[in-house]
Amino acid sequence: MKLNIISNETIIKYKNNAFETLTDKVATEFPLTIYINDTEFATLVCTPDHLEELVIGFLASEGVIRSFNDIKTMNIDDRGGFCHIETTREIPIDVFSFTKRVLGSCCGKSRQFYFQSDMEMSKVSMSKTKVTPEQIVDLMETMQNTSDVFKETGGIHNASIASPDGIIVQRGDIGRHNALDKLYGYCLKNGITVHDKVIIFSGRMSSEVLTKVSKIGVGIVLSKSAPTDLALRLAEDLNITAVGFIRRGGFNIYSHSNRVIGAKEE
Repeated sequence: MKLNIISNETIIKYKNNAFETLTDKVATEFPLTIYINDTEFATLVCTPDHLEELVIGFLASEGVIRSFNDIKTMNIDDRGGFCHIETTREIPIDVFSFTKRVLGSCCGKSRQFYFQSDMEMSKVSMSKTKVTPEQIVDLMETMQNTSDVFKETGGIHNASIASPDGIIVQRGDIGRHNALDKLYGYCLKNGITVHDKVIIFSGRMSSEVLTKVSKIGVGIVLSKSAPTDLALRLAEDLNITAVGFIRRGGFNIYSHSNRVIGAKEE
């Protein structure tokens, strides 16, 4: 069963000193509970499309699976909101460890992660991929111009994985981390190498986003919006090039500018 990702809702709109009753389009919010070998693991609140990719990317980024081949069977109950996974090897499920806050250092440096799974799965990028200013602007414009659900609802985040020359796949979700997990799941399922790719993102570059990018293994993240201070510390330590405020033909480079052709070498 294909779930609706857009809901039609009756609203009252106020404009030009008058009220009007009309139908508006709203993004769908959907809970999906994941069971691994009959043990409940986590519930994701998401946009109900590309759910298989979402689950694969989420489990890989949390270190539950190492590759797509670790999944023997996956059954998604669209109506009930459940995903049952059987793995090819025994996987100890430690929900406490998954949600536990830790004060762990970033790759032996001074920066800190909030959660144990983030500390264990984040990795320093070894990417040698470079992009031109024109490619940065073009990739963001392409993603924005093809974000149809956002245009209709204004209620989702968009993310794409690309080569410097063009977008490979684009996904959207009400959760920014979910959108990135869908990209990761797509790449794992289809055997796409990620270390030489670029991630384009519509939302704010938070520490959560930078950590997820690190887990995926991409060395360049491009955002339409602003970064946070912790995100930039993580980007510096994890060797990730963070570019933000990509708008109207301009942008800001916050870390590892050597991957942007023409920028000052670090």
